[in-house]
Amino acid sequence: MSWFKRIKKGITTPTKDKKETPDGLWFKSPKGHIIETSELEKHAYVVPADGYHKRIGSDEYFNLIFDEGTMKEINKSLSSGDPLKFEDTKKYTDRVKASQQKTGLKDAIRTAHGKVDGQPLMIACMDFKFIGGSMGSVVGEKISRSIDYCIKHKTPLMIISKSGGARMMEAAFSLMQMAKTSAKLTLLSQHKIPYISYLTDPTTGGVTASFAMLGDINIAEPGALIGFAGPRVIKETIGKDLPEGFQTSEFLLEHGFLDFIVDRRELRDKLSQTLRLFKN
Repeated sequence: MSWFKRIKKGITTPTKDKKETPDGLWFKSPKGHIIETSELEKHAYVVPADGYHKRIGSDEYFNLIFDEGTMKEINKSLSSGDPLKFEDTKKYTDRVKASQQKTGLKDAIRTAHGKVDGQPLMIACMDFKFIGGSMGSVVGEKISRSIDYCIKHKTPLMIISKSGGARMMEAAFSLMQMAKTSAKLTLLSQHKIPYISYLTDPTTGGVTASFAMLGDINIAEPGALIGFAGPRVIKETIGKDLPEGFQTSEFLLEHGFLDFIVDRRELRDKLSQTLRLFKN
């Protein structure tokens, strides 16, 4: 019976004295590889064992791309209104305020200019954590104003897309941003100023159907979900199984929708090289 009884004490720590592992100390990729969060940050939030790219926000991208001390954010105070007086289970204005308090962001995009290896660049970077990175009037307006800045200062533009699509709470106002941003990008092209579109996981809906696919160069992160409607909707509509890897950045590259795929750890160097090629 001694097999089923602990004879000696002190072999393990009593349950009451055990300490919980702090949240966020470790990160586990979908393939099961575990890495310390601090180590993950050193690798630009990419899991070295399998190359999985963890979703990150505008802060991380700005720190990763811009030369230290050169970044300056513009149009920081723009915030969504409620022209349609949208009410569902929760007022739209209340949801915007809640998202602002939770994320510390004003809306789903931030715009900033700075230097990349000494070369000027304007970046408009979307944040998925703000209402799913949905595109409303503020997103369209901030992209438009960043394009105005680029035209005035002859500065290349980069948009980092990460979005679930148009913001339904703004209805037609949101859909109008597709035409608005596309028209502004036409002006940028007429001034012969480069536009680099960087698609990350996920880039879907009206964002994909407008500015995300209009770059002079369209590039993406490995394994990113990129498309208009989701795979489930498409499968149910056509009544057929979808190809393996459908709507991943690798699938789009193979079918000619992308110019190339860039590992986030190499993004800064690739950008510097691309900007020099445009300049020359």
